[in-house]
Amino acid sequence: MSKRIGILAVLVLTMTLTACKTPKEAAEDTQNIQETQTPQIVETETDPAAEVVDEDIVSYFTGLPCTKEQQQHRPLAVMLNNIKEGCPQSGTSEASIIYECPVEGRITRLMGIFEDYEHVEKIGSIRSCRDYFVFLANEYDCIYCHFGQATPYVGDYLNSDGVDNISGAVSGIERPATNTFYRVSERKAPHNVYINTEGLLEDIEKFGYRTTLREGYTPKFTYLKDGDDAYKNDPSATVLYPGGKETGKANGFSTVQSRFEYNAQDGKYYRFQYGGEHIDEVTGQQLKFDNVVFQYCHGEVRDVHDYLAFGCHGDNGYKVQVFTQGKMKEGTWKRTEDTLPATYTDYDGNPIPLTPGKTWVCIIWNDYADDVVIE
Repeated sequence: MSKRIGILAVLVLTMTLTACKTPKEAAEDTQNIQETQTPQIVETETDPAAEVVDEDIVSYFTGLPCTKEQQQHRPLAVMLNNIKEGCPQSGTSEASIIYECPVEGRITRLMGIFEDYEHVEKIGSIRSCRDYFVFLANEYDCIYCHFGQATPYVGDYLNSDGVDNISGAVSGIERPATNTFYRVSERKAPHNVYINTEGLLEDIEKFGYRTTLREGYTPKFTYLKDGDDAYKNDPSATVLYPGGKETGKANGFSTVQSRFEYNAQDGKYYRFQYGGEHIDEVTGQQLKFDNVVFQYCHGEVRDVHDYLAFGCHGDNGYKVQVFTQGKMKEGTWKRTEDTLPATYTDYDGNPIPLTPGKTWVCIIWNDYADDVVIE
């Protein structure tokens, strides 16, 4: 196609120039143009499978069409601040999946899973690690990014070969990432740490971490296809309160007053917390998701500092609730190995499918299941 366009341009130029000249002059000019302006054809070899978006090739993390290269790209899991002083966060709207889990003090912390993290303008603020977040990140074969950690409970694991770890230079980290993080002046520490994407890529290369998914990777989710009506007989669920409706109650989930409201016009659940819309600071837009998951599990207080533990493995029959398209489907979840994801099945043993798009997962302390409100 480019060769034909080049030749056509030459002919148009030739006709324009010859229109005002004698036949002899025109013939000479035409010969000169052909000799000096012959279009050059540059051929490059590319992998067609890496560039073509095919409806049969979908992201493992959203179920949306992508290229083969994008499908195999290894994601980044990032620990995000969710205390009120650290909000709003930046980059949250770019995450394919967000986990929300309680931490000490009965607040929650977020973990965003980013597929195309190389092109996210700003991600942060970044906070410290808890071991259950690392276990959850391993479900997706993520590179794990954080700034600090509860050393007694996760330090050895972060320094092991079991985690491809990107951490700030803090106590307990044997191999800090020296290029990844920076601080902003408009926020006070510890709420002012962000990711420098160029530096992150330098550290990933320096540590020799894989940037493609491990061989034999097992996807966590299954997705609805066009025309599927798997939720037609399930109950409606349009307003979701993972920590209950009572304002400021220090329950098992958090005091962030979070809720999700379903919008039937676009089929998405909109996120609220701290009495208002939960927004991305970069875009100024409210966060919205195609799916919300409440995953119930064992929880306990570890010590006098209120460090918590949550069960991320096992086959204990703990409940899972998947909300999509304004409906709710219930079942149970199980996870048998550290390098395999938790699977969600209904009470008949069938996989619970999600709507293609973004997903928010709340890890809910089972002892406080009665606080959950679904309307």
